[in-house]
Amino acid sequence: MRRDIFQAIADPTRRAIITLIALQAMTPNALAEHFDTSRQAVSKHLRILTECELVRQEHKGREIYYQLEVNKMKEIDKWLQQFRKIWEERFDNLDKLLAKMKKK
Repeated sequence: MRRDIFQAIADPTRRAIITLIALQAMTPNALAEHFDTSRQAVSKHLRILTECELVRQEHKGREIYYQLEVNKMKEIDKWLQQFRKIWEERFDNLDKLLAKMKKK
């Protein structure tokens, strides 16, 4: 089953994993140290993120390192862009209103 990237980022643990590996590639054991959960639970989250292509595996010797797939994150940013424009317009309008009220 192919998972949706928004389904993947809906979980707070997976978002935290993304944040951690955005800084540097990490092994499941290294990631598990940041959570009050088992390594198996972290591995399950990593599997879901991998299925969504948000992270990729890199084998180095006997270790598997997970790193962020930046291009896939751009899909999320592209979707958010439509809302960013709406909020920027609203903030601009609010700035204008506040400036007008301040003059009075």
